[in-house]
Amino acid sequence: MSDLPHDAAPHGTNTTTDTAVRGTDLRDAFGRVRTEVAKAVVGQEGAVSGMIVGLLAQGHVLLEGVPGVAKTLLVRSVAAAMSLDTKRIQFTPDLMPGDVTGSLVYDASTGTFPFREGPVFTNVLLADEVNRTPPKTQSALLEAMEERQVSVDGDARPLPDPFFVAATMNPIEFEGTYTLPEAQLDRFLLKLTLDIPPRDVEWQVLRRHADGFVPRDVRSAGITPVVGLDEVRAAQQAVRAVGARDDVLAYVVDLARATREAPSVRVGVSPRGATALLAAAKAWAWLTGYDAITPDHVQAMTLPVWRHRLRVAADAELEGVGADGVLQQVLEQVRVPI
Repeated sequence: MSDLPHDAAPHGTNTTTDTAVRGTDLRDAFGRVRTEVAKAVVGQEGAVSGMIVGLLAQGHVLLEGVPGVAKTLLVRSVAAAMSLDTKRIQFTPDLMPGDVTGSLVYDASTGTFPFREGPVFTNVLLADEVNRTPPKTQSALLEAMEERQVSVDGDARPLPDPFFVAATMNPIEFEGTYTLPEAQLDRFLLKLTLDIPPRDVEWQVLRRHADGFVPRDVRSAGITPVVGLDEVRAAQQAVRAVGARDDVLAYVVDLARATREAPSVRVGVSPRGATALLAAAKAWAWLTGYDAITPDHVQAMTLPVWRHRLRVAADAELEGVGADGVLQQVLEQVRVPI
């Protein structure tokens, strides 16, 4: 385990000007995050937007892709563009739950057992290759992600605000990986998939490396922090204030119910999944300049919010049916409110 390279102030302190930006200026500030990340990461604009949505909706994000598609670099670059305390955990087969949450450690000088904070006590936690560690350690993140606190020896210890987990994972068919427990998957607001880039993007990656880019040092790409705690908290508050018409809420309900009735689905989207889609749609609406969500915002967020919440039937999987395909069919079949 090690901290990510960053210039952030300790969690709980303000790193921005006394007058917090609002409205368009605040939205533009998060647009600049994408600009900064693009200095290091090529061709992953959708994933960058997804991470910002997850942070502003006060959720967590899971990034899946084969090794070498810049999952870790993406998270580190987003963190570098924000003045937030950031820590990293490299998940390994021998990682223990206490290595994640912290533990009581004997102090010989006082004869006591003070609590030593684990890396979850931060604003942004990079959980790298989270599915390379056994389920017991994976589950150590559950309370932190859901309750924003850690319980050790019967005492609940609150985590900093904001608290955002960005976890990377390799596809489960890769050797040395463990399936994430369904309860933990459900704690991630979005699951973003990173594919092999097209030829022109891959050429740009090589061009940058040929010009001296060092992925281990994102600061060398010129990334500078453009938002801090004030902006994040103000944006989260603005997202909560985004409205939703009754017919758009009914549209979300109809989509969720359609997943439960799909013949190729064993387990459809739960009511919690429906509220997750609402939260993500509100964040996306705010980022795109709307004060209320529209069906377009719902549709844009449906796949990343629900793809990890569906359980496709075994016979359908054998026929090549996946969660994304089911969701695309649902979006085509459910009537869209005008």
